[in-house]
Amino acid sequence: MDDVVRSRVKSASSSSSPTASSKLVAARTDCRFERFALQEPPPGTKKTNVTFETHPVVVHDARGREDELTLDTTGFQFSLSPSIEKAFDDDARIKAQYYPEVEALLKKVTGAKRIFIFNHIVSTEKGMGTTKRNRGPVEGVHVDQAYDATVKLVREHLPDDADRLLQSRVRLINVWRPIANPVAHKPLGISDWRFLDERDLVPVRLIMRHREGCPFSVRYNPSHRWYYLSSQTPDEVTLIKCYDSEVDGRARLSPHSAFLDPTSPKDAPHRQSIEVRALVFDAG
Repeated sequence: MDDVVRSRVKSASSSSSPTASSKLVAARTDCRFERFALQEPPPGTKKTNVTFETHPVVVHDARGREDELTLDTTGFQFSLSPSIEKAFDDDARIKAQYYPEVEALLKKVTGAKRIFIFNHIVSTEKGMGTTKRNRGPVEGVHVDQAYDATVKLVREHLPDDADRLLQSRVRLINVWRPIANPVAHKPLGISDWRFLDERDLVPVRLIMRHREGCPFSVRYNPSHRWYYLSSQTPDEVTLIKCYDSEVDGRARLSPHSAFLDPTSPKDAPHRQSIEVRALVFDAG
């Protein structure tokens, strides 16, 4: 029996999502649920109309089983990939030194011909360095982009090539890495695609100062199966699939969330991490 952590995850409540499949598909397009991020909502408007509930879950330790978990089977994958960048405290240096490493890793793992990195986010307990996008660990089960939102991203970032690129396989992959220390507090939990009911995906209109997005929140389902990599080091990355255009049975995405590990040493350093999001194309 594998090692497990008994914890709790915050999921969208069942009342936050249509139960009929046809209504859910329609909601994926119009994102009728919404949440304001990095700004306050207009007077009289709630910050979100999605309600969340916290549920107990068992999180399985993937340590020693990494080879069984792949992007196309479970929707996530672990890889040993040391970086020359260690501090991750300067946006310009991250883009100059770390982005090329991420691009090379994604090409190696996926066989893709073209990688387009469109953002990165550093997560710490407090702000650090000159990174512009800094936040604490996200405690809420989610997927970075809804299906239609990823197609929109391709057209937004690569308008001249979008029609051609969208004719072949397109993926969105989040490359997540700890910074400075092995993860103890609030490790990253990842949910296995094979145990996901797509009706549990709740599209949410994410309203920011200068743009909008549409990620998925995820309803709780006791059938979900959760994993994490115990004491994940800065040399180990988690590849999280957030979108795959193929619908042939391969994993299309993987919900994920930070979670509280009750076995973490109280005096361990707080978690720091960087995630880099990339569009991954089979076409060149």
